[in-house]
Amino acid sequence: MGHTQDGTCLDVSTAPVRNRLGPNLRPRVSGDGGRSVVERPLHPVCRVHLDELGDGIGVWQHAIGARPNRAFGYCTDDVARALQVDLLHSRSLGWPAIEASAWRSMAFLRDAFNAPQGRFRNFRSADGEWLDDVGSEDTHARALVALGTAIADAPDRRLAGEAARLFEAALPAARALTGPRPVAAAVLGCDAALRGGAQGEAPEVFRALATRLAGAFADLPSDWPWPDQVVTYENALLPRALIVAGGGLADETMLRLGCQALDWLAVAQTTDSGRLSLVGNKRWWPRGESPERFDQQPIDAASLLLAAEAAFVATGAERYRQLAEMAYGWFLGDNDLSMPVAIPATGGCHDGLTPDGVNLNQGAESTLMWLTALEHIRRLRAASRPREAAVSDPTSSVPQVSK
Repeated sequence: MGHTQDGTCLDVSTAPVRNRLGPNLRPRVSGDGGRSVVERPLHPVCRVHLDELGDGIGVWQHAIGARPNRAFGYCTDDVARALQVDLLHSRSLGWPAIEASAWRSMAFLRDAFNAPQGRFRNFRSADGEWLDDVGSEDTHARALVALGTAIADAPDRRLAGEAARLFEAALPAARALTGPRPVAAAVLGCDAALRGGAQGEAPEVFRALATRLAGAFADLPSDWPWPDQVVTYENALLPRALIVAGGGLADETMLRLGCQALDWLAVAQTTDSGRLSLVGNKRWWPRGESPERFDQQPIDAASLLLAAEAAFVATGAERYRQLAEMAYGWFLGDNDLSMPVAIPATGGCHDGLTPDGVNLNQGAESTLMWLTALEHIRRLRAASRPREAAVSDPTSSVPQVSK
């Protein structure tokens, strides 16, 4: 399972200036940009740090260094991500290796659902008490993604059935989501559930939310093709949802909008040397200003990788495979500080890049983003090998969706 006898993981061997982009940025990605992206080594699945963050209730959301910080308890956001990582790991480790963890996450999500409100709670104290009645829209949508993924991918049909029942109960509230990120996440949750055979309201909600998201990207000015006045966090989630929905609904407009938005984000966050320089969370990127450089977060690298994977699957364009590799490389030192953020030997991940180096804390979100990125790049490489000789690279249009 990628572990040595002492519980560590088997090792696999092995600050440029940011390309500051002003308000008049235009999407201008073409092919591989004339440069070749070096593929970083794939590391084995390692759950040492993730296991240290977990207990009988869930995963602790924060850490001091590598040690769980129990003062901040748990959150539904991270438990939803943990369930998705369990499902990814089951492909290589087998279901028995992660079964207990997956069921723990399912129990947490079931307890988090506030049935009278039709919404998920988010924050939970160390003693198991809920600290809110209704979580954010992001929380609700992230739970839907985890449940939809379980419906589609869980080899344990009993767990998949429980996920389906909870998904059905939580889906009506998704209609009222307004923020672009929760709408995008709910679209992905519906897509996954539909892959798993979900019926009922799922097809209608999927189409309605995808249409709503596409509407937010329609007719945007060329100098700021983004639906908010500030580019903030997990940005590539939005184009990923459009790309996935474009495929699921055979809608070429959604696919084109998603690829255009992803291209814009890619240009904005690529240095002259070809490395990723993610939008930092100190000030984000307000319209008309330059992007903030620090602190850069693992969730942004992971969301960019997943969006690039979806775009490559949908279009076959080589630039998207290379973008996914760039995002993976960010975790392993291909970043502004040339410092590894992930810790493959334990499966942990630092909480980001600061002006002074890596944030030494290894919280749940960052760790789960690294583990997610690793499994998706593993899958992408395996899937892309047979296509490499014949891959196309359209730069001015998007291939038609198969109908």
